[in-house]
Amino acid sequence: MTQQKWTRREFTQTVGFGLAAAFASPIAARGWEERLAHLERVKLRPKDPTDLVLLNSNENPYGPAPVALAAMVKAHGIAGRYPDYVADQVQEALARLHSVQPEMVQLTCGSTEMLKVATQAFLGPGKRLVMAEPTFEAPEGYARLTGAEVVKVPVDVNYRLDLEAMVKAASVRPGLVYVCNPNNPTGTFVSQPALAAFLERVPAESVVLVDEAYYHYVEHPDYATALDFVHAERNVIVTRTFSKVYGMAGLRLGYGVAWADLIRQMRPHQVFESWNVMACAAALASLEDPDVVERNRRLNSAARAYLVGEMERRGYAVIPSETNFLMIYLGRQVTPVIEAFYRAGIAVGRLFRGLPQHLRVSIGTQAELEKFVAAFDSVLGQMSRAA
Repeated sequence: MTQQKWTRREFTQTVGFGLAAAFASPIAARGWEERLAHLERVKLRPKDPTDLVLLNSNENPYGPAPVALAAMVKAHGIAGRYPDYVADQVQEALARLHSVQPEMVQLTCGSTEMLKVATQAFLGPGKRLVMAEPTFEAPEGYARLTGAEVVKVPVDVNYRLDLEAMVKAASVRPGLVYVCNPNNPTGTFVSQPALAAFLERVPAESVVLVDEAYYHYVEHPDYATALDFVHAERNVIVTRTFSKVYGMAGLRLGYGVAWADLIRQMRPHQVFESWNVMACAAALASLEDPDVVERNRRLNSAARAYLVGEMERRGYAVIPSETNFLMIYLGRQVTPVIEAFYRAGIAVGRLFRGLPQHLRVSIGTQAELEKFVAAFDSVLGQMSRAA
């Protein structure tokens, strides 16, 4: 039910063909090399939670809920079995949650895998990925592997997605349009009316992927999930993740919701049984606990308000955020600041294209943010005196 069942030979042949096609293009190979270099620079630095305050990856500092931890312990008894049965239960629970048929839900290894299989299914030479600049970069790297053209549309003066320009770009060699809502790294969102008007104008030949990784953190009344459009639009995919509000970033579980025919087109590009028993057990328990989302949303909101207040009190502007991170305008090149924070024992966000003077800070616990604020005064104070 969750996965089409293939023989191992059929699966190996399909995956092998896809990899060969991807690396046949020198441009695709260079794109992948750039992605690996980025990971080496940013992601592979030491992470010792006892010594380093981690405010760099938009993780939930509280981790999985107690019910999820208990479910994982119980799942040890079935860890020697393939995860189909538990995954089917998660798929059915998500279908009930979103009022769709189970065949309209596809589990993936984090929502990033959903971005990968969508680019592979709907892009290729002669097609175009349209995305914002800046936004989450993963779709760009995966798109280049297919040989597709990547068109990046700068955000507007308010750091919001320029939907008008994205529609125009999508009208040429239509393929896939990526909408991160709320957007990472700006933290801004597309309102429900704006998204509805956008979807009406996007060419029917384009598939629109709306990434809602930060959906649960939004408080603004003008925001609404794009899941409402999945019922009416056959070319809309919505992705969600258990990495953020559910605190399961290390467990790697996400999913997509779309019309069944889109799911069928993406499924052959997915790693066979890419989810695991522990992640599925934790997800199922979290979905059944009515307090998980609200508790984490409340903690995030209070900590975010504290950090906004401290930055504004010091005269630093922040981009209004509906997520679990903030973009702080420093008025200076951010790379030396990032390195200085790291030396002070605090990991903050990386440099983002188009925002060279903005510092992204993930919302940690109150205690972690107090350490950040103290280090902020020290780091920026030293830099100002040295200037």
